[in-house]
Parts: sequence; C-alpha cells; structure tokens
Amino acid sequence: MSLHNAFDWREVVQLALASRFLDELEENELLSQGLVTYQFSARGHELGQLLISQLLTKPFDAASPYYRSRPFMLGSGLTLEEALASDMARATSISGGRDVGVVFNMPRRHRALILPMAGDVGSQYTPAVGWAQAIRYRQIVLEEAEIADSIAVVFGGDGSVAANGFWSALTIATTLKLPILFVIEDNGFAISVRSPLQTPNQNIAANLRSFHNLHIWDGSGTQPTETATLVFDAVQYVRSGEGPGLLRLTMPRLSGHSSTDNQAYKSPDEREAEWSQDPIQHLHDAVVPTLMTEDEWEQEVRSAQAAVDAAKQTAQNQPQPDPHTVTHYVFSHPDQPQLVGGLVAEGIQLPQGNQTPNVTDPRRINMIEAIRRALDVELTINPRCLVFGEDVGVKGGVHAATLDLQAKHGEMRVFDTSLSEEGIVGRAVGMAYAGLVPVPEIQFRKYADPATEQINNIGTIRWRTNNRFAAPMVIRIPGGYRKIGDPWHSVTSEIIFAHNPGWKLAFPSNAEDAVGLLRTALRGNDPVIFFEHRAMLDAAWARRPYPGDDYMLPFGQANVITQGNDLTIVTWGAMVERCQRAIESVEASIELIDLRTIVPWDKDTVLTSVQKTSRCLIVHEDILLGGFGAEIAATIVNEVFLDLDAPIVRIGSPSVPVPFNTTLMDAVVPTVEKIRQQIIELLAF
Repeated sequence: MSLHNAFDWREVVQLALASRFLDELEENELLSQGLVTYQFSARGHELGQLLISQLLTKPFDAASPYYRSRPFMLGSGLTLEEALASDMARATSISGGRDVGVVFNMPRRHRALILPMAGDVGSQYTPAVGWAQAIRYRQIVLEEAEIADSIAVVFGGDGSVAANGFWSALTIATTLKLPILFVIEDNGFAISVRSPLQTPNQNIAANLRSFHNLHIWDGSGTQPTETATLVFDAVQYVRSGEGPGLLRLTMPRLSGHSSTDNQAYKSPDEREAEWSQDPIQHLHDAVVPTLMTEDEWEQEVRSAQAAVDAAKQTAQNQPQPDPHTVTHYVFSHPDQPQLVGGLVAEGIQLPQGNQTPNVTDPRRINMIEAIRRALDVELTINPRCLVFGEDVGVKGGVHAATLDLQAKHGEMRVFDTSLSEEGIVGRAVGMAYAGLVPVPEIQFRKYADPATEQINNIGTIRWRTNNRFAAPMVIRIPGGYRKIGDPWHSVTSEIIFAHNPGWKLAFPSNAEDAVGLLRTALRGNDPVIFFEHRAMLDAAWARRPYPGDDYMLPFGQANVITQGNDLTIVTWGAMVERCQRAIESVEASIELIDLRTIVPWDKDTVLTSVQKTSRCLIVHEDILLGGFGAEIAATIVNEVFLDLDAPIVRIGSPSVPVPFNTTLMDAVVPTVEKIRQQIIELLAF
C-alpha cells in the first residue's frame, strides 16, 4: 500500500465534519437541555484519529483509545446514533448507560477492535501492550500465521505520559520489541496544567529519542499532508515487525477538558492561535479544489449536519435503561457468554473435572508443590495459559511455586517481567481480551498496591461493557505472616479485594483445596484473586495427598472440618489451623467451617450451622475494623437473629500493620490461645 491510495479522504471529510457537529450539538444544545450531563469534546483532535482508523484493517488489529477518541471510534464503525445514545446514557448505548458516554468499547466491525476504555488517565497503555504481546504469542506459540502483521495502537494525551501506565507499557514494549504504536495527542494542556509541568522540554518524543528499540515520529496533527505521511509511516513501520513506535501529533484542544471546564486559564491570544490550527479548516484547504469543489464541500457540510440531526432524534427516542438490570453482568453466566475475552469467546471449553479426589500417591505434599503441580497440568492441557511475574522464570518464583515450569513449557509461556505490578496486571488484561488465560503472580500482597487501578477496572469490565467484553484471569498473590512478620510482606487485606465488584476470591488453607480451587479458577470465566498464605505454603498441617489432575472445587462451597452443636466457628486461610488447634483443647462440641472462598462465600452453610449451634465466632487475620467478618456477622443478624443465644464475636487484628518483632506479631495476629479463650467465654455466655 502506498501513501497515495492509503486513505479515503472523502470519508475523512464526512466523519471529521460529523464529529465536529456532534461536539457542537452536545456543547451548545444537549447540555443546556439536560439530555447530556457530562461531555468530553474532541474538537481539534479529529484528523490523526480518522486517518489511523482507516489503516487498521487486519483481523487482529486492536486499539486502546481514551475519552477524547470519538473521531477514531467513528472511523472504526461507531454510528452517530450510538455516539449520541451513549452520551445520553440510553439503554441502546455502547455500555447500556452504565459508563460515561465517551468511554467506549467495540468488538471488531470493519476495522480495529476497540479495547474497553477506562476513565483513569494512563490506564489504557498496559492492556494495549498485553494485546500486542498476545499477537506475538498467538503467532509463534499457537502458530496462527494470519495474524502475523496485526498491531496494537494506543492513544493518550500529553498529560498521560506522566502516568505509571505509560512508562510500564513503554518498558514492556521496548524490552520485548512488540508490535504496538503509541499515539500521543499533544494539545499542550492536561486539563489546565501546561506542558512544562507535565513533560521536560514539553516534548515527550524528543525526550524519548534515546530510548532503545523505539522508533519516533513527531509532527502536526492538523495539517492533512504532513499528518497522513506521519500516520502512514508509523503504522507501516510497526506492521513490519521492526518493533514499537511512538507518534506524537501536535494539535489544539478547541474546547475545555470537559463540559465543566470554561478554559479561563487560556488567554484570548492563545485561543485565537489554537483556532488558527483548526484541522477542519486545514482539511478544507487540502481537499478543495483538488479533491472536491467548494459546492461539494458545502454539500458534505449539509449532509453531515443532517445526519447528526437525524441521529439526535433517533437517540433521543431510545428508552432509558431498565433499573432491574443494573446488577446483571457482574459475573459470568453460562447462558450469556461475552463476545470478546477469555476462552469462552474463542469457543474453547476445557474439561470441568470432578469434586472427588483421585489419590494415587498417599504422600502428603505441601501447598507449594500442590500449586506447582496444578499449574503444570493446566499449562500442559491449555496452550493458551501463560504464567508470568517477577522472578517466576529461571528462579522459579521467590516462593518456588513455578520452579522448573519455564524449563518444561518454554520462555514464552512462563516468563519474567519488569518490576512493575501495574505492568504485570495491566498486560494481563490485554492478553485476556485476546483469548489467552493469563496467570500473573504478585510476589506479596502488599506489592499489589501499584496495580490497584488495573485490579479495580478488571472486575468491572463485563459490567461496564454490558457483557461485550470480559478479562478472565487468575492473579496469584502470596501474603500473610510466616515465621516472622513485617509491614511489607505480611499483609492479607482480603477485604480490599472482596470490595472490588466482579472479582472472585479464593483463600485455601491446605494443599488439596489449593489444587481444587486453582484448577477451577484457571478453567473458569471470571477474574480470580488466588491468595496463597505464606504460613501455609510449607506448613505440616496444610500438607495433603495430591488429589489428582481432574480435581476441582466449586467456589462458594465451604468445608465443614468438624461437626458440632455448641458453637460455630467461621474462618479461612491460616486461621483454620489455629482454630482447629484451639478447639482441640476445649471440651465442647464445636463446628469449624473453612470458607475456602470469600467471594462468593457459603452463606447457606454458615447460617445452617448457626441455626443449629446458636453461637458464632468469626476469626480472621485481617484487620478487624471493616473486615470480612463484619459482613458475615451482619448477614447472620439479618437472617437468623432469633436463633442466637449469644452475641456474635469476631477475632481479628487491630488497626496496625503486622510487626517485624515476633512478640509484637503475636499481639496482632490472632493466636491459638486468644482463640481458645474467646471460645471458652462464648460457650459460657
């Protein structure tokens, strides 16, 4: 393809005008009428986006845009009616009225697939890199030759280059030489913050020219000939397989950051200078009279205006979302599969196994070996499964859970990453969209904090895309105290994950449960946090015989370890052993319940037990204030209050980090003796 025939300039004209009229309609009419409540204008950003959209025609091309990318969406197949219905938050909008009107997603139509956008600045970068890595993986490992020259494109404003996600993605893309193009739309402002406070020398392209394995283009995003040349060269280069590129396009932001921004921070001279760079005017000057006459241009103007007016009426007549559906699509449903993401969307069904252990070797193995064997089996039967994180390769993980897996399955399937949890989890999103099963490891629970933004967003993908997209994955996270504690490696904080919609949360206490829950997670259709407690990884109590390669435990099914009539104890993780040891020293009939999973949790088993015993003690390692035990207690009070003969008692940690000194640690983490004393007091009530 040559530059001469690469672009349909009449389409560029039509969509640029339509995009401009959409923005003006919303800014000047729909906002004041209350039909649109929150608007982000793309005025000034139209040209480069539309040109790039026309080049993304390969079957696995994907783009990760941001909230100012509606022109690109129009070029990729979004209709005017969908655009306005989305900003009006109607039921037929892209998200069903669940997300901001310019936060789009779109399975492939005739051009690029649009990865679900997010409102977080900079969070679009690492999922795009994950998609680019999936292109490489599917080409080499799955031998899908037809996607060899597909690419990923990610858009961001100049303000976003200060974000964690940008630098994480840049590091991943350049170290792995991935087929991805970063497009930075530089309008000189991040809301009101000027470029010198965002980027040294105000030019990220100039600053990155020494970045290894990164090709740079820099120029105007408003001059049609120059912009077309830059866009064409950049896309062709990345498509050639030479590695990633970064294209910086300068342009004006002709409206405020959003509908609430009046741009008072710009002087009249600055605004006049920006309007002199209006790409619509430059587009007119480029195509008239070489491509069309002035009359034909005016006809295009009238046609675009009429199309937008018609779309307004159609969108305005569409219904409001049904409030009864607002809780739909938090988790997967077998009868309602997503269109994009995970194995289900690829038409792949893994064996579902069974709940009966098949023990062929009575040797009791520790939890580390159990996890390693489960990962090995899943890597063997599922070529789309990948395990990655810091030190998981040659070293085999700092806890040895991935020891020898790279040697057996190869460096593309079990691999080390750069030291960025945002990059580890963010790339997993793009991989999941691309039909892979990513299994990222976070070395310790506290280390997940830099990935909080991505973790929050992953759980809501299915919901906020109205079940179009999902990102099933399993994030393995060790944590909790061990022989000693400290504030950095001994955190559990499971309540944080439980409070994130859309995530399932497993918390096994022993090797057998670890195998069954991990296999269920890896063959499931939802994102899962799989918590591996450090104290139980090699604990004698947690050792069990390997339950077999088909063993699977359903989430939300607790294990009743001991039956009893006098007291119910509900717990999970490392506290299961401590509760059992405490029970052994008390003369009473006590029912001990190991929840196994926190989301979902086995409410029925707990309530049935409390109705029988009339007493309940809840024990968890996490901080007591706002801990998950409060949710269990509230449920018991709400549903079986009249069956209680004593107050519900919770044992947890005080609101302090886990200390390094072991004596101090025993004053924080619930001990066997503390649990025993509370059992005695509750039985005597």
